[in-house]
Amino acid sequence: MHEAVVNLHMHTRYSDGTGTHRDIAQAAIAAGVDVVIVTDHNILVHGFEGYYKEKNKKIMMLIGEEVHDQGRDPQKNHLLVFGAGRELATFAENPQLLINQVRDAGGLSFIAHPDDPETPAFKEIDISWVDWSVQNYTGIELWNALSELKTVVPTKLHGAFYAFFPSLVAHQPIPATLEKWDELLSQGQHVVAIGGSDAHALHLSMGPISRVIFPYEFHFRAVNTHVMLADSLSGDVNADKKAIYAALAAGHCFVGYDLPAPTRGFRFTAQGRDKTAIMGDELPAKGGVTLQAKLPFAAELRLLKDGVAVQTLKNQTSCTHITTEPGVYRIEAYRRYLGKKRGWIYSNPIYVR
Repeated sequence: MHEAVVNLHMHTRYSDGTGTHRDIAQAAIAAGVDVVIVTDHNILVHGFEGYYKEKNKKIMMLIGEEVHDQGRDPQKNHLLVFGAGRELATFAENPQLLINQVRDAGGLSFIAHPDDPETPAFKEIDISWVDWSVQNYTGIELWNALSELKTVVPTKLHGAFYAFFPSLVAHQPIPATLEKWDELLSQGQHVVAIGGSDAHALHLSMGPISRVIFPYEFHFRAVNTHVMLADSLSGDVNADKKAIYAALAAGHCFVGYDLPAPTRGFRFTAQGRDKTAIMGDELPAKGGVTLQAKLPFAAELRLLKDGVAVQTLKNQTSCTHITTEPGVYRIEAYRRYLGKKRGWIYSNPIYVR
């Protein structure tokens, strides 16, 4: 398998970000990611997809959209749309109709920042997802880096502090989002988890203090979605775009927080009697299944079945678990960073039926 590091969910001057597509490409090249997916609010911007190069480095930029009903008060139900190839913001008023339109267009839909609390100090409202009656979406944004910032800034002073020390913000996905994901999985749904930066490169000014909160490059070194591909990226935009979206649709990916240590190289696989599976795949329990996880560095490693840890290992780089029990199996890994234990890796599940 070949691994590509994707940073997704970000904004430019076409909506509420401060940078250009070229700024994003340069930051992505500097950070060493392979792919970025730009998702401006309620506008599908054309003309920027492709490979961007600097010297001997390159990244692929794809263009999606973050769609929400601008007429709704209060704001809720933001949806990330990838690969639909057409403007769909006109369907934002009805989330299920929007999801259906995305699917009919051959695109992918991910519920953005399912839990996004208000921040009164900065006059930011709660923009969580609330319509959980919807069906047939691809997945959810399990870890949104900007939403997490909102959980640690009860005052403007806190905001100023984290503007200068952004590495101290991230701890893990918002617990309510993790719980919701496990609930959806327990209902028998295939729900793909992705991690998004929600990068805006916002400018903060407080008296004499002026700072860019979470510059693009910082975001691209932090929460990423790592996708597993049958072949390496070829340099052909159309072929590579198809491969990236197919991997995301299948759940052949994991969420990695790459600041504490690079997560590139993580693998979670299963071997059944007649079938091998990777993240996102399903295989039968009959005859027994051997689950294996391998980490690029030692960490606290947890194997979860239906949201409950069945194996926890300290300071290890691998684990093996043999089972005949059906269930939804996934991996979490944690590392200490800047004095605290941080979520490091969240795999998509392997479904043992």
